[in-house]
Amino acid sequence: MKLLVIVPAYNEEKNIERVINSLKQNYSQYDYVIVNDGSKDSTSEICHRNNYNVIDLPVNLGISGAFQTGMKYAWLNDYDAAVQFDGDGQHRCESLSLMQKEMESSGCDVIIGSRFLTTRKSFSPRMLGSRLISFLILLTTFHRIKDPTSGLRLYNRKIMRLYAQKINYAPEPDTIAFLIKSGCKVKEVQVQMDERIAGTSYLNLVGSISYMFKICVSILFVQWFRKRG
Repeated sequence: MKLLVIVPAYNEEKNIERVINSLKQNYSQYDYVIVNDGSKDSTSEICHRNNYNVIDLPVNLGISGAFQTGMKYAWLNDYDAAVQFDGDGQHRCESLSLMQKEMESSGCDVIIGSRFLTTRKSFSPRMLGSRLISFLILLTTFHRIKDPTSGLRLYNRKIMRLYAQKINYAPEPDTIAFLIKSGCKVKEVQVQMDERIAGTSYLNLVGSISYMFKICVSILFVQWFRKRG
């Protein structure tokens, strides 16, 4: 399987070298592309100084636009699969081979790196939101996803085409729910993730509330009116 690691990055100057150097040194069998999403810090400068494979977006498009840029790159360069991989250092490189093996053996369209497949989820405010999204996905698809907000997802070429060619495919839980309802096979595998060491998440309190509202409305209502690929 020819696999591309897509690393969306926005203001990750404190993390991007550690993430990419770990990938290059320990898992050089995987190609990667960094999508610098209009960063205002020195993320782009660091990438070019290290001769990393990077696409510089002139403005900040957000995670959806950055990831879709990476998927278009993967589609045009004939990759068999592409994985969404955070530039903040929370995802571990060893998860990639585990997810690849699962996709090859199961034939699934999407493999999600899950923190909670075999590990119990806490009852923190953030995890309560995750529990709600899991419940809504189960309610609308009859398929249980234990870690719907995981940003570590592997997609095969069939799903890659959708992300590359259709504008309304965002790397979010509502799209996962839509793919399941469209007949795609989605499976989780247990992985370990680390806490962010440096930098700040784009989801503050207000952003988190807005995110939850949009995702829940989309899963419950919007997904029923989307055209299936």
